Amino acid sequence: MILFRSFPRRERYITIDSRMVIYSIDVFLIMSQTVKQLRVKIFDELSKIVDPEINTTITELELIDEVDINENSVKVDLHLTSPFCPAVFGFKICQDVHDNLLQIDGIDDVKVNVSNHFMAEQINNQVNNSPNPKKQTT
Repeated sequence: MILFRSFPRRERYITIDSRMVIYSIDVFLIMSQTVKQLRVKIFDELSKIVDPEINTTITELELIDEVDINENSVKVDLHLTSPFCPAVFGFKICQDVHDNLLQIDGIDDVKVNVSNHFMAEQINNQVNNSPNPKKQTT
């Protein structure tokens, strides 16, 4: 399991086998090339998602709290710009995270967890129970 945490100071942390290591954004010596590529693809997809109210990307707004990569599944913890951000915008952001990450080759399951929002539970339930096109049969 590989766990990324981002903090407001723009430091990045990686946890591998319960060790915490601080690294700069361009130094990934302890990670395999495949994981590096997957991480880059994930953050590329996340940087395409725009907050519809502010018209700024969620990565620029630093809304991503944690990305947990575990083989072919990803869990994203995030917060919204305000605890009372309109629920429709919160849902759209979370659904975009879910759908965009599922488009990446090698990722078959995505869980999104929004916190500190008045409708967090409802948003999380609806997004995480939405259809996964990779698991649907034709």
